Amino acid sequence: SNSIRLEFELQKKGSELMSKPDLKDPRKLYHTEEFPKQQQDTPALQSEMRPKPDCGEETYEGHGLLLDRKALVTGGDSGIGRAAAIAFAREGADVAIQYFPGEDSDAKEVAEYIEKAGRKAVLLPYDFRDEKAPQEVVDRVVEELGGLDTMVLNAGQQIAHKKIDDLPVQQIRDSFEVNVVAMLALVKAAKPHIPAGGAIVTTTSVQAFNPSSQLLDYAATKAAIANFTINLAQQLIEDGIRVNGVAPGPIWTPIQLDHGQPEEAIPEFGQKSLMGRAGQPAELAPTYVLLASNLASYTTAQIYGVTGGEHINL
Repeated sequence: SNSIRLEFELQKKGSELMSKPDLKDPRKLYHTEEFPKQQQDTPALQSEMRPKPDCGEETYEGHGLLLDRKALVTGGDSGIGRAAAIAFAREGADVAIQYFPGEDSDAKEVAEYIEKAGRKAVLLPYDFRDEKAPQEVVDRVVEELGGLDTMVLNAGQQIAHKKIDDLPVQQIRDSFEVNVVAMLALVKAAKPHIPAGGAIVTTTSVQAFNPSSQLLDYAATKAAIANFTINLAQQLIEDGIRVNGVAPGPIWTPIQLDHGQPEEAIPEFGQKSLMGRAGQPAELAPTYVLLASNLASYTTAQIYGVTGGEHINL
């Protein structure tokens, strides 16, 4: 009868809908058009970017992969660090975030997301150009979280200059102090506290492997971080601590607007990647979670590229 046939067709369509795979074309995800031309003075705020980066605030779903971890995320107020901090909290970790003083409004937003996930948040406004900052950050994390077992070393300075003639020597010193020296100092201060099974994830960059000429000092620091990551892993595995790095490509974050790119380059930022678009911080968070979690128990001394297609190993 017609009613039986109609019921059969509805069941067939329902079955087809239920079995349809969740496939998304990566070229068409997130923001695919040109960005508005824009710049910010230091400190750059994510809340003032157009469009705002997607750090997984509305989309990241946790699965208990970092349950009861005590984590430090540097540069955790915005961009990649923000995405990692939110993801870590939703995976069950208490999270302390270090951020550059003046970026308090962004940091407070992250703290709210951490606390909504039912975890403890600690806000640490420190400038890593201060040589005392790394030790003080670690001391506060251990005191306020009751320990430290997981680190995302992500804070960085990036200021573009087209010619070395215009690159201040003080900027070179600051870039290495913030990006490299502070990272080593943080690990040195944290090592006595991190137990076997703990993990460290650094943020290097595709710039370490394929540098842009206008990022002379920044790219050099990122190459140093990649080397440091692999070297440190060889030491710390003796204590059961894994060390890995993530090498992002062109990711839409505040660092790009704080003189991290020439202003005229902002509209087409990331458009030349194989994906044809810039990446969003939310697209990196799962990699940080993986490398910090027990799922990566046999992974150390590795650099994972999340670059939109640009190679890091050829």
